[in-house]
Amino acid sequence: MEREALILFDLLLVVVLGLLLYSISARDPLAPTGLFDKLQLALVVSALAIDVLVLLAITGRITDEYGTTPNRAAALGENVILLANLAYSAWLLLRFIRRRTPFAALERWQTGYLPVYAVWAWIVVLLFPPLFSYV
Repeated sequence: MEREALILFDLLLVVVLGLLLYSISARDPLAPTGLFDKLQLALVVSALAIDVLVLLAITGRITDEYGTTPNRAAALGENVILLANLAYSAWLLLRFIRRRTPFAALERWQTGYLPVYAVWAWIVVLLFPPLFSYV
């Protein structure tokens, strides 16, 4: 995959995550499940498939072709974090649609997972420069 395509896919995944966060915050937690919840699950599952493809492409670029760079390592970490978030979100959405988990579980998962993104950003900002000899 071309570098530009991988960047666009990563941006698409971040947009999907943003849509998921927005829809969770805008939804009435007491409302019954509906078509929109099923469409949201389909969106998250589609994003998961894209994320797996992007992870395979980035891993291939690191192991086979070009080696590790700060950008590739940061993208790999970001995609692993996105994969974990999207996978568990899909699981919680499926359980919510099947009426086995309250909507509040999905809200708690998303708000509890936000610090993971902050920690990864700090790792990239603070640890990558010395790791990759930029200091």
